Amino acid sequence: MTGAGMMDCKKALQESEGDFDKAIDNLRKKGQKVAAKRADRDANEGIVLAKATADNTYAAMVMLNCETDFVGKTQEFRQFAKDILDLGVKNRVKTLDELLPMNLNGITIEARLNEMLGKTGEKIQIAHYEYIEAPAVFAYNHHGNRLSTLLGLSKNEVKNVHEIGHELAMQVAAMNPIAIDKENVTQNTIDREIEIGKEQARQEGKPEEMLEKIATGKLAKFFKENTLLNQDFVRDTKKTVRQFISGHDKDMNVTAFKRLMLGA
Repeated sequence: MTGAGMMDCKKALQESEGDFDKAIDNLRKKGQKVAAKRADRDANEGIVLAKATADNTYAAMVMLNCETDFVGKTQEFRQFAKDILDLGVKNRVKTLDELLPMNLNGITIEARLNEMLGKTGEKIQIAHYEYIEAPAVFAYNHHGNRLSTLLGLSKNEVKNVHEIGHELAMQVAAMNPIAIDKENVTQNTIDREIEIGKEQARQEGKPEEMLEKIATGKLAKFFKENTLLNQDFVRDTKKTVRQFISGHDKDMNVTAFKRLMLGA
């Protein structure tokens, strides 16, 4: 909430005997004024970066946020994001909690975030840290560094596997699928789409006994448009992504994908 370091917050709470508001006042009195003032500000600008290891078995993606495009485009801010990602990839980090206390050029990442907050006067935060491990993993950074994706494949000894992985990572960036295949879509999402389909049909004046059938048809279209393997392949819309993959290796599968976009 305050943007202050964890130990500073702990000490402030101890000194105020657990009084939350008093603890915040104490932090502000000790030079944390900017952090307290900026705690509730939106930080939707920044940068998204993705990177894979040299052996393409692990890849990570970080979103570093700030409040304004001006700060987001500074060399210091962008280098900080790159350094965070390099450290995470080097150590194959799996969670943000694992990343924050790590040492980066003699200071923890968490402390560096607070340092930059004080310097820029803006709320600076690592909004997301994602990773994928698989036999073959690929990272894609869209031009402008506002959108990045990760994608994992079940096999690495496939001809042109790097080109295949790159194409699929770009597919995820362009088409924003919600799941790999229809069986990976959550039941809550399916139930919601069925209800939406029924209501749309009802509004169109369709008879009640036909609503379920119509909604099921709409659900099939939803799966095609929103699950990766069933989407039209962007590079060749005459085939699906599933057909594109099987055309190279019928036994190769997508194991996972991640997508991060500023403001999304």
